[in-house]
Amino acid sequence: MNLHQFRFVQEAVRRNLNLTEAAKALHTSQPGVSKAIIELEDELGIEIFARHGKRLKRVTEPGQQVLKSIEIILREVGNLKRIGEQHCLGDSGTLSIATTHTQARYFLPEPVAKLRQNFPKVNISLHQGSPDQVARMVIDEVAEIGIATESLANHDELVTLPCYEWQHVLVLPAGHPLAGKEHITLEDVAREPLVTYHPSYSGRTRIDRAFATRKLEPRIALEAIDSDVIKTYVRLGLGIGIAAELSVRDVLEEGSSSALVIKPAGHLFGQNVARVAFKRGAYLRQYVYQFAELLSNRLDRHLVARAMTGHINDYEL
Repeated sequence: MNLHQFRFVQEAVRRNLNLTEAAKALHTSQPGVSKAIIELEDELGIEIFARHGKRLKRVTEPGQQVLKSIEIILREVGNLKRIGEQHCLGDSGTLSIATTHTQARYFLPEPVAKLRQNFPKVNISLHQGSPDQVARMVIDEVAEIGIATESLANHDELVTLPCYEWQHVLVLPAGHPLAGKEHITLEDVAREPLVTYHPSYSGRTRIDRAFATRKLEPRIALEAIDSDVIKTYVRLGLGIGIAAELSVRDVLEEGSSSALVIKPAGHLFGQNVARVAFKRGAYLRQYVYQFAELLSNRLDRHLVARAMTGHINDYEL
């Protein structure tokens, strides 16, 4: 058995048992992938995949155990490479970060700039996507670190740590009746057309839960993944916005000259927690620990190291 066989099995599962797609991802031929998997099955004396003709249909029960072992082996191979890079490259290399648009646009610029000051030879690679995509990029080792509010804590393959807490705000046109109201209720908001995030982004699940708990039906006029888009359509009169507080700093800085009014909405939708994620068991280079410290005063290298080695329960932090 060899590492090529392990990678072929793992990629076949990632590509929903489509060997043609697995072969494309691995830059090889479909017959070569199929032959390598069969040879591994013959050597192990078990079927990793149940088949219908030549097509893979599902992973067998012993195949599930094989996949777990393959995951550990390939993860440790990746760790060996990172250890070598750590000692050969020193303070140079590439830090790959998976995150959402909101985090990349409004939260990450300052810590990324500070990291570059401390490690000028380190390149930064930002990969943007939905929270589910962020989690998958860390699991698949496309990125070493992931940052998002949704989804990350739902994956056992990840170690997740709280980074910072934030609230939603209401974004209102300056002349809107609610702009002058001192205490806005959820019922007030439910009566208005709303411009807010797509269901998988930026605490939208908490917004939906708040309405559902009060048995209210929100009037969603537009959903977006970009806070700037939300503010643009509020300015155009499409409705009132619900956005992340860190995304409205420009409006607050404009003050009375802005066409928008910002109202806190923490009492309506509660607190959200942005989390940092690492692949469980991965070897982290020194500048990854440094970056974690730059992200939040709640994080330090000792806390991250303890979480990575299983000495604290990351879900309870």
